[in-house]
Amino acid sequence: MKTTRKLVIGVTGASGAVYARRALEALRETDVETHLILSKASEMTIRYELDQSAADFAALADYRYAIGDVGAPVSSGSFKTLGMLIAPCSVKTMSEIATGVTGTLLSRAADVVLKEQRKLVLMVRETPFHLGHLRTMTQLAEMGAVIAPPLPAFYAEPQSVDNLVDQSVGRALDLFGIETSLVKRWGEDLEKGKRG
Repeated sequence: MKTTRKLVIGVTGASGAVYARRALEALRETDVETHLILSKASEMTIRYELDQSAADFAALADYRYAIGDVGAPVSSGSFKTLGMLIAPCSVKTMSEIATGVTGTLLSRAADVVLKEQRKLVLMVRETPFHLGHLRTMTQLAEMGAVIAPPLPAFYAEPQSVDNLVDQSVGRALDLFGIETSLVKRWGEDLEKGKRG
């Protein structure tokens, strides 16, 4: 029996819906099946930032679940996945996950990933962080989550915003062992003779 690799993608209302869209686009070029959860606030952000309807955005995923559908397959640990990427991740969602509050499918799916000791990657989108945010991130890291804010890598010599997005998304997908062409890797493109 063939096992399909599955990844849950959560999208919150924080600025940066482009990260999730790029992840979904890149994953279409892989063997990974995508399971999408959009928060209510993310639907507004998608319209505002991407000039796209939530339905058109969701069409990039293999499966989409309503935020209130706490009986969806991704709400159970028996539904085997690689884990979950939340891109972008709001401080509100991050805080819900840290406290074990599972009032929506998004926070429930993240809680399941943690309890099953699968990979939970949070592309937290906020700046600056106050001490409460940092403590929450520490708590989540202690619980097994990976905090991966979308920070630019200038060694990749980005020429556009798209390059910055691709690098951050590609590095996040690296954490799941998913190979894409998004990442410009350190040392791979250095010309011969440039190394000291």
